[in-house]
Amino acid sequence: MQKEKITTKIWLEEEEPDNPFAAKTSYCSGYDVYGDLLGKISWSEYIYLLFKLEKPQPWQSKLLETIAIAIANPGPRDLSVRAAMNGGVGGSTAASCLMAALAPGAGKNGGAREVYQVMRLWQQCQFDLTLWQQNLSDYQDEADVEVWPRSEHTPGFDPYGASCATPVLQTLNHLTTIYPEGALAYLSTNRTEFEQAADCPLSMTGVIAAAFTDLDFTDEQAEMLFLLLRLPGAAVHTLEQKKLGWRKYPFFGNKLTLANDPGPKSSNQST
Repeated sequence: MQKEKITTKIWLEEEEPDNPFAAKTSYCSGYDVYGDLLGKISWSEYIYLLFKLEKPQPWQSKLLETIAIAIANPGPRDLSVRAAMNGGVGGSTAASCLMAALAPGAGKNGGAREVYQVMRLWQQCQFDLTLWQQNLSDYQDEADVEVWPRSEHTPGFDPYGASCATPVLQTLNHLTTIYPEGALAYLSTNRTEFEQAADCPLSMTGVIAAAFTDLDFTDEQAEMLFLLLRLPGAAVHTLEQKKLGWRKYPFFGNKLTLANDPGPKSSNQST
């Protein structure tokens, strides 16, 4: 009988002679994963290989590693982390908490879709400052809004900020030292003009989109990676809140507050 085959350039498996359901050898873009790569390649190099199907240059590996560290834990202020914490303190399963994080973390308010939008802007504007200023001052949302609601702010910028947040600047500066040219360098040089056009300070999504652009990731690859790389923070905050319990969780610990509390019932009141 002819065997069914999965078409993929990413992966090739050779089955065990005594178990067709288990792989004896696994190749990623031609590299023997467990025979050649294991113990000889870093996590960031392997992620790059999976997405790009080629070995990264040292600066590419370092840039991706730095991105992963910068966004691994957005912190409890972030909507995706808070969603996971809510699940954890409520006793939800691990998978449920991570799925809860993915929902708000996927959107256009500091989420992965916002990174996708900025990637599209880099494709349209490249290194034309006038074109950037036009697009940022009058951002035209995606034509297809069947899945995503329309953007409420210029993607890549913080609609609530008065000035660029310190971690955003630190991340941009450090990434630029790793790759002092391309989109990151252009963003660093023209940040003030960009912020004036957007009427908002630069946000982390804007920095990360520039870095992914320099790594030559597609908009869809960047969107997927942004979702993936932010999950560690959601995971650890979930586990912590689950252990502490709802009594120490500030949003549930005080229970309900009655606006018109009649006070304790007297003993002579009938039920």
